[in-house]
Amino acid sequence: MESIHHEPAQPDGSVQDPSAKRSGTGDGHHHGQVGGTNWELIFAIACGVVLLSGWLLSWLSGLPEWMPMALYVSAFFFGGFFATIEAAEKVRRGRFEIDFLMVVAAVGAAALGAWAEGALLLFLFSIGHALENYALGRARQAIEALAELAPDRAVVRRDGREVEVAVEDLRPGDVVLVKTNERIPADGLVVNGTSSVDQAPITGESIPVEKRPVEDLEEALRDLQRVGPEHRVFAGTINQDGALEVYVTHLASQSTLARVVQLVSEAEQQKSPTQVFTDRFERYFVPAVLVVDVLLLFAFLVIDEPFSASFYRAMAVLVAASPCALAIATPSAVLSGVARAARGGVLVKGGAPLENLGRLSAMAFDKTGTLTRGRPELTDVVTCDGVSEAELLRVTVAVERRSDHPLARAIVRDGTVRLNEALKATDDTDVARSVPDVSNVQSVAGRGIAAELEGETVWIGKDAWFDGENGPPLPEALRSAVDRLEGDGRTTVIVRRGAQYLGVLGLMDAPRENAAATLARLRQLGIRRMILISGDHQVVADAVAQVVGIDEAWGDLLPEDKVKAIQRLCSEGKVAMVGDGVNDAPAMAHATVGIAMGAAGSDVALETADVALMGDDLGHLPFAVGLSRRTSSIIRQNLWYSLGMVALLVPATILGLRIGFAVVLHEGSTLVVVFNALRLLAYREAVSSR
Repeated sequence: MESIHHEPAQPDGSVQDPSAKRSGTGDGHHHGQVGGTNWELIFAIACGVVLLSGWLLSWLSGLPEWMPMALYVSAFFFGGFFATIEAAEKVRRGRFEIDFLMVVAAVGAAALGAWAEGALLLFLFSIGHALENYALGRARQAIEALAELAPDRAVVRRDGREVEVAVEDLRPGDVVLVKTNERIPADGLVVNGTSSVDQAPITGESIPVEKRPVEDLEEALRDLQRVGPEHRVFAGTINQDGALEVYVTHLASQSTLARVVQLVSEAEQQKSPTQVFTDRFERYFVPAVLVVDVLLLFAFLVIDEPFSASFYRAMAVLVAASPCALAIATPSAVLSGVARAARGGVLVKGGAPLENLGRLSAMAFDKTGTLTRGRPELTDVVTCDGVSEAELLRVTVAVERRSDHPLARAIVRDGTVRLNEALKATDDTDVARSVPDVSNVQSVAGRGIAAELEGETVWIGKDAWFDGENGPPLPEALRSAVDRLEGDGRTTVIVRRGAQYLGVLGLMDAPRENAAATLARLRQLGIRRMILISGDHQVVADAVAQVVGIDEAWGDLLPEDKVKAIQRLCSEGKVAMVGDGVNDAPAMAHATVGIAMGAAGSDVALETADVALMGDDLGHLPFAVGLSRRTSSIIRQNLWYSLGMVALLVPATILGLRIGFAVVLHEGSTLVVVFNALRLLAYREAVSSR
């Protein structure tokens, strides 16, 4: 019978009319909304006015009977206009829904001479329908508001002049000028000026982020994912302190904001497990109601009553048994929950992850960049006998600068500084000339990297890799150094050139300041089991787990081992995997819910994750879990209320409850369900535990 239809996203990422109706026609057109005017509500009010006028006139003596009758007919016109149009469209598609049933019931009442009652039925239905559309529009407007964050115009520097253009006309390579307190018009890189930017509309971060120019624009453009957050800006965020010049990197239709709006709009159409269940329930419930109604239509053959009484009762039962509230109970809550999450910097891609997130039995965390800052630092350099620190760093930096791994970037960044200091003694401070080129670079996932340097093969990686490689075993002194560093919580990287071991590097990735508080909050929300899974040595994983308060730490895991670990956890219940959405994509894909952190500006993370925390803040996780649990609670409330109302109204109408009262309770229950779901838009939860 009744169903809710969500409007699809447009190809450019925009969202259609937020006033999409409860019982849509499937073509995205809403008959009651024309040119911004809600004609359905106007017609419903007109129906009520003429109905009341006709009823008052009917009590006056001396007036001709046609006067109140004319007003009742007018009430039929205003109250049944949109319902008749929608019913006709659905019948052409082979769908018999509540609009059709209400029109039939009203016509039936008129045929029995109950014009006032039929007009009342149409008035109550039309006013309830209009109010429901308005309420659901509130949730969709929360999503549409995201699309309106970006300004319409931008000041761009072209041919040495500053000109104002439409944001849609901006192209990658343009440099836009953003004044204080203006919204940034496009995704890009800061090339001039310093300021703080309020990114809350996109990432949910409560504290403005300091921005400064990127040092090497060409290098940054080669790999935008490696550019730090202090250089990147997003469309729709607010420049606060000083003027900025921003190099545009994405078209307006491809910005992070546009992607979020598009994905949120698509998420509306993804059915949750509960909605799938209610749809299946309706497929059996509706035919059963129709069979019972046909039997009631012929009740006059069994009991001593006129056909008109049986017909009236059958019409009343049709109205009472229509599961409008049941059909909209879950979609309205999911719509409100997804909209509230997006406003808080969390992208939830559909009803399934929104519900599952609130029903988790365990949550697994990647270590690097998730529970830790994701910015490892080179803390220790231990050389083998006869090898200088400069030589070890020279070889290591030469190879690692060909890798995108976070540890490799830390080695190149900090190793270059230490190498520069080591070379000062030889008056050779030109690091670029001291670091040779390499060839035949091969990266082995979960192991390390190998390359040809000056005619010899260089291996850089974990100690376990060297146990299985052809060549000499690790010297005892080097193994002792590795054990000592890992015992102190360091991640170790061993370097060998040819048959000669050069030494070991120790790196430390400090835990996030709010990691322990966030995990404690998750426990309060009901996540009892949390596991750290990492490719680092077990000792390192244990050290981080102890600091952040996780009881289980699984280390020494290759990427395929992480997938197996998630599969094992999923066999025991619903599990979420929290990572960066890139390196952890395989494990996230096998989890019940994949959660990516710091997804703003990362196309890969936005595509692979079920839930994306737009900001690089673990503190958003309790907000997402708490919102999901509240959504699940409201869905349960709506289901019990809607089913309870049907269970009450059906026998009541069989026993003689009038159509008018049935419609009041029927439409009232639907409105209660919708407004109950809208409470999610006001959900509050501390989004940061710092």
